[in-house]
Amino acid sequence: MVTRLLDIFGLNRRRPDWARLAERLDRRPRPVDPALRDEARTLHRCLSRFLHASDPWMLRKTGLADDDLPPGTDWHWRPRLLCGQISPQAAVSPGTGHPLGDDAALWHDCPHRALILRQSARPRPGQAACYALQIEVMGTSCGFLSLALDLPQDALAALGADRILQLDAVLDAERPITVYARINLVQGPNTESMLRQLGPPVEGTSARRRAEFDLAYADLASRPVERAWLDLILEAPRLNAVCINDLLLSHRARAQV
Repeated sequence: MVTRLLDIFGLNRRRPDWARLAERLDRRPRPVDPALRDEARTLHRCLSRFLHASDPWMLRKTGLADDDLPPGTDWHWRPRLLCGQISPQAAVSPGTGHPLGDDAALWHDCPHRALILRQSARPRPGQAACYALQIEVMGTSCGFLSLALDLPQDALAALGADRILQLDAVLDAERPITVYARINLVQGPNTESMLRQLGPPVEGTSARRRAEFDLAYADLASRPVERAWLDLILEAPRLNAVCINDLLLSHRARAQV
């Protein structure tokens, strides 16, 4: 099976024995062929994606029922880091731009990086998100923190001035915190952004918040959206712990008036 995966990924030309190579380097550290390190990195990325996609939790139904979605919804999406296990599942003192899987990253202005990120399985698989992401900020000088989520390609074709995007979130917070959502739409050299506050400050557990983006006000050009991403922004997150239990983005046609 491993050999078959290596064939699929195009990495089976020499079939290096990675375990043996690692043991040799443990006993006697020395420089290695840069091409071999590049091959190892590529294999690591491919295997991480495979483990994420084949996670048993990912194979369960994680979407909301149709009657739980806004009327007229024709597309909905949940970030992959809430659907399957990422690797690594925890990070201590992550730098800004720290990746969380293939399509998410954490950005912040915490000078001492006094942060802990932790992905954990939720107790009821098949009920909304299967995983949650906890963000603990222990420093006192962090004023901004954002989780950036790349939208999948299948969402882009329908995005235009006749659409409404909706974000539904379930959040926990140790102390009251204001949370914003910002959608960013790229068309050629231009990026249009829309910022919305996710209701009143989040405090306590299982706080449900919603934000809507009417793209009629996004000043979009009459050309396809080439890339889009969502920023979930925590304002002044210092000395706080926030848990993202669920995020669900959907879009529907705008009513013609």
